[in-house]
Amino acid sequence: MTSPTSKPGSGTALAEAQAGERRGPRKQLGEFLVEKGLITPDQLRVALTEQKQSNERIGKVIARLGLVPESVVRDMLAEMLRVESIDLSKVVPDAAAVALLPEDAARRFRVLPVAFNPVTRILTMAMADTFDVVARDQVSAMLGGQIEIRTLLASEAEIQGAIENFYDKELSLAAILQEIDSPAPGRGAVARGADNLTQPMVRLIDALLGDAVRRRASDVHIEPEDGFVRVRYRVDGVLHQVSTVHRKFLAAIVVRIKVMAGMDITETRAPQDGHIALTIGGRPVDFRVATQPTIHGENIVLRILDRRAGIVPLDGLGLPDDQLTLLKMLLARPEGVILVTGPTGSGKTTTLYSILGYRNDESVNIMTLEDPVEYPFPMIRQTSLADAVKLDFATGIRSLMRQDPDIILVGEIRDEATAEMAFRAAMTGHQVYSTLHTNSALGAIPRLLDIGLKPGVLAGNIIGIVAQRLVRRLCPECKEAYEASDIERRLIGIDAAAELTIYRSKGCSHCNQVGYRGRMSIMEIVRFDTELDEALAGNKSLGELRAIAVASGFRPLADDGIRRVLSGDTSLDEIARVIDLTERALGATR
Repeated sequence: MTSPTSKPGSGTALAEAQAGERRGPRKQLGEFLVEKGLITPDQLRVALTEQKQSNERIGKVIARLGLVPESVVRDMLAEMLRVESIDLSKVVPDAAAVALLPEDAARRFRVLPVAFNPVTRILTMAMADTFDVVARDQVSAMLGGQIEIRTLLASEAEIQGAIENFYDKELSLAAILQEIDSPAPGRGAVARGADNLTQPMVRLIDALLGDAVRRRASDVHIEPEDGFVRVRYRVDGVLHQVSTVHRKFLAAIVVRIKVMAGMDITETRAPQDGHIALTIGGRPVDFRVATQPTIHGENIVLRILDRRAGIVPLDGLGLPDDQLTLLKMLLARPEGVILVTGPTGSGKTTTLYSILGYRNDESVNIMTLEDPVEYPFPMIRQTSLADAVKLDFATGIRSLMRQDPDIILVGEIRDEATAEMAFRAAMTGHQVYSTLHTNSALGAIPRLLDIGLKPGVLAGNIIGIVAQRLVRRLCPECKEAYEASDIERRLIGIDAAAELTIYRSKGCSHCNQVGYRGRMSIMEIVRFDTELDEALAGNKSLGELRAIAVASGFRPLADDGIRRVLSGDTSLDEIARVIDLTERALGATR
């Protein structure tokens, strides 16, 4: 039988290449564990004696005897055989992947489908024995021989537990809620007790988090009310209610999430922060968890940090060519401060990471101070203030200055001490990136003056300021063209008598009837040249600074939004939702 997984490095070819080692892995694994200092030679002899009687694999014997946890045996075996392992306790399998293989086959071959990519036709599958060529070929034949199989090593106990959790059970939120709420014969749902609710509650939280990631949500809100618990997702910057749960399940939901996030389940009267790391859809996803006591119980918000979705190349930010060239010119300057401004949730961190990715290479030393680190970067030294002891932004910058950095990223300028240290770093020949909460690019100047910096310190040390917003992108499947009204033409800046076709949202099955799918950034960039620096040092007003910037080619945020409307990417209503168009509207009616 020919397997479709005969590519080098994955599939049957890998198993066949390592099949010669299979005659001795029991002894080899034991010796490897001894070399690592995880067991003693005497313990290995005991395990080998037990193995002769039970005829089990030596790793399973060592775990059963309690000498080493099975998860450690799994990781050591993967390291020894140079294969990739997976911790199924932190994985939420794709329902589509699980549906490909019947439960009896999964049990017989000791495998668990984890993720399926319908485009590449690759099925990621956890196996207790990645050398089992027969099992791999049997699974391939059951799938019609048209799907490539990628294998990961997992412990047999984890696979069996995952099969119990995810097979023969509906993985949708509605079905799990119905299962939890439906009484057992002769007994109410609550009377079944916490133990009987544990398994469906585990699947409920797993399904909730998996569903949120698949819908591209940025946040999950679990909000207790007087008689029920509301679940909402923030998708493309807007909250949508997805479900309601009876209040009697609130305690079980809170406890489950706190356990996953490593939080104190006995503390219910004080806010807590935690972190959950899962593999969903075959990729790592992090969740930042925050609880807040309210009059109806603990409110929970989970911020989703999808590493694959969160890092965007600089060329993928959607800037027009002239603005992208301007931003790259700013980044080419050897020293100074670049600020990215905007309200919470406007994509500032994503832009900063795009800039870091653009500048990241072997020729520069990049160091960051973040609260916390959201997306790990190779070759960049990142420090999380949330994990550091007695370290804030100001003292952290002082410490980084001793590490010979070329570029420093400061997560946020919040106070005078942080601002002073950031600008001091710029004065000593470093490039500094940071964020600031202001509504416009030039609005950063009065904000910096307000927290205590002097105009003379700012002048000559600011390279440029970027202000941005995130706007929803019209669903390409259902966006509707229409003739712009008189006021819309004036807002856009086109003569009222001219004909203009723009687009608005409609709603279809592809976008869940919302009319929008995905988001994009709109930006304004101010480049500080000699004239603007002199005006800043002379303590000129914000209006005068703006006039100088416009004369130098500055394009306001609203103009970039209108550009997106004219290109059909978004609607004028959506731009008005995130940008104040009052001045343009007043000008249009005069």
